[in-house]
Amino acid sequence: MHHPQITPKFVPEITPSVEELEAQERRLVFRQFTYDDAWALGSLLVGLARERQAPVAIDIHRGGQQLFHAALPGSTPDNDAWITRKRRVTERYGASSYLVGARFRAKGTTFEESSRLDPDTYAAHGGSFPVTVENVGVVGTVTVSGLPQLQDHRFVVEALERFLGI
Repeated sequence: MHHPQITPKFVPEITPSVEELEAQERRLVFRQFTYDDAWALGSLLVGLARERQAPVAIDIHRGGQQLFHAALPGSTPDNDAWITRKRRVTERYGASSYLVGARFRAKGTTFEESSRLDPDTYAAHGGSFPVTVENVGVVGTVTVSGLPQLQDHRFVVEALERFLGI
């Protein structure tokens, strides 16, 4: 029996606008963020990463304390260095590392050229997202490293949407 070759259509990844990215952050807000919440969110991320065999490292920080960390097969110590650099951007700007980079690109420049921050210390690459608590503000970060930056960002957003039931 002859089966014709099925070629999947190539669909280019659509880069989200600054407005879409800002809307994500307004939507993905916690009522509270406890140690148990960090464990549950981190465990959800690990479960999703295992299902997809994603070679990622996952980190959750709150108020300067690491509450969760996991490294999956295929991740490396370099992913931890990326996590630290992306997390610093989210902490400093109170916005996702991808949004920070997108805001610079929207102005026709890059974070590296225009932020005046050391690229060995800060990376405005997708994957770190602010943990924002209602009526409080940004209290921490959830960060993933190991996929292309937009996929890292989307992975965190998807997990937050599931966790928050959005």
